[in-house]
Amino acid sequence: MSKDERSRPHGDLAWDQAWAISVGGIGVVLFTALLAFTWYFATTLLLIFTGMLLGLGLNALTIALGRRVPLPHAVRLAIVCTGLALMLAGIAYLGGATIAEQASLLSKTLKSQLANVRSFLDSHGIDTSFFDLGNGAADAASTTPSSEAASAPAAPSRGALPSAGALASSGGAIVSQTFKLLLGTIHGVGNIFIVLFLGFAFAAQPAVYHDGLLFLAPARHRTRVTLIIDRISETLERWLIAQIIVMLAVGVVTWIGLLLIGIPGSFILGIQAGLLAFIPTVGAIIAGVIVVLASLASGWVPALSAFLLFMGVHAMESYVLTPVLQRQALDIPPATLFAFQILLGVVFGIWGLALALPLVAIAKVMIDHFKTYEAPPLAA
Repeated sequence: MSKDERSRPHGDLAWDQAWAISVGGIGVVLFTALLAFTWYFATTLLLIFTGMLLGLGLNALTIALGRRVPLPHAVRLAIVCTGLALMLAGIAYLGGATIAEQASLLSKTLKSQLANVRSFLDSHGIDTSFFDLGNGAADAASTTPSSEAASAPAAPSRGALPSAGALASSGGAIVSQTFKLLLGTIHGVGNIFIVLFLGFAFAAQPAVYHDGLLFLAPARHRTRVTLIIDRISETLERWLIAQIIVMLAVGVVTWIGLLLIGIPGSFILGIQAGLLAFIPTVGAIIAGVIVVLASLASGWVPALSAFLLFMGVHAMESYVLTPVLQRQALDIPPATLFAFQILLGVVFGIWGLALALPLVAIAKVMIDHFKTYEAPPLAA
């Protein structure tokens, strides 16, 4: 015990210890509450994070346009949004029918090839019961116990009007399915609207939200928080621009390659390969499996050619485009990234899988900052 501590009254020391214990307990409770809040509202938080990513991307495009066109920020943002909307509308107008037709054809082809794969595995004595996971409802409906059938009322004879109970039951089932479909549509459209609204709001006034985050930090730490926020924003903006270029390159090369090979549905396969390129490692594997399954319908030679094309595109993405465009901005080991993808995918589903890379990038920026940051000396 130091001389100062011995000179202080015993009551003051006890009070200081009790205060320290109380503050520590409150900190533990608040941290636990924060973890519980994050767990229960993870989907909403990831949805908001997606809107923030969209806002960062729009803001990056707006800043890039400002280097060439000296216009106000709002005008440049309007030009960027209008250009993106016109591009999407043009794609939908020129290729909408082709996309719908090829999507339907791709769905039928994949179902047929999955059935062929299942029969091949069955013929070699491999258990394929996992193929029935998605058909549990249908199997349950098809295996209704005979006792329920016996207890059900007899069907009306031909020409007889159905009973009021049968009409009410059928009407209730129709209303229930329609209500579920309507809710699913509203949920999906609502999520898209939320992401778009948040993205436009963040991109329209980035300084307001930047200063708002700084206002939440204690005054003595605002310089440090400013540095962290700026590094995170710069890293995510560079990653988003590079990721958009990679997705476009993967989609175009896949489409042209499959078109030259002669694979039906090459356009929709190129679109899905480009979209899945947003998810590193796992997205490329899923895209490759879909491409190979769709190519099997054309024979083994086209399927092998499509597989070689997929390997070439994946090599171009992993060893040429990503290292050149990212410029070590996200220098994350592949095994670490894959492990976090699997972890977040299992815990949070498709949201965690798709947003694993930007989340890991934020964590890496913060860890690097705290490892290299030197606190200023205390005033005497």
